[in-house]
Amino acid sequence: MSKSKASIDQDLIRALAALLHETDLTEIEVDQEGLRVRVSRSAPAATVVAPAAPPAERSALVAEPAPARPAASDAGAVKSPMVGTAYTAPEPGARPYVEVGDSVQEGQTIMIVEAMKTMNQIPAPRGGKITAIYVEDGQPVEYGEPLVAIE
Repeated sequence: MSKSKASIDQDLIRALAALLHETDLTEIEVDQEGLRVRVSRSAPAATVVAPAAPPAERSALVAEPAPARPAASDAGAVKSPMVGTAYTAPEPGARPYVEVGDSVQEGQTIMIVEAMKTMNQIPAPRGGKITAIYVEDGQPVEYGEPLVAIE
C-alpha cells in the first residue's frame, strides 16, 4: 500500500466534517488520486413523547380557538410565490419592510421569503396602501398563501 493511502489526512476529514455541519448534509464522499474518503453522520432520531393527559371532563379538553385572522380577500392579497419562511424585515431587529397603513409603490420590496437558503424579495405587484399583514416574521408559508393585502 502506498504511503498516501496508508496515512489519512486528518485535516481533510476535519474539513469534510465541518462541511457536513455547515451544510446540514448527512454524508459527503471525496475521491482524489485513488484515495476515497467518505464522512457521514446519522440524522438525529426524532423522538416525540406526549405526556399522558389525566382523566378530565370532555368539556375541559376542548381546545381554545385560534385568534381570528383577517380575511384574505383574493382581490387585494399578495400571495407567496413559493414555499418557505416569510421575513417581514431585512434582518432581525430591523424595521419591517411595510406596516399596516403604509403606502407602497409597484416593485417595492414588501417581504422576503427564504426558500432553500435563498432570500427571495417579494415586490409589491401594484401600488397602494397596506391594509393587512397576514404572516408574522419567521413564519413558514405555503405556495399561494396570502402575505399582505394592498388596497
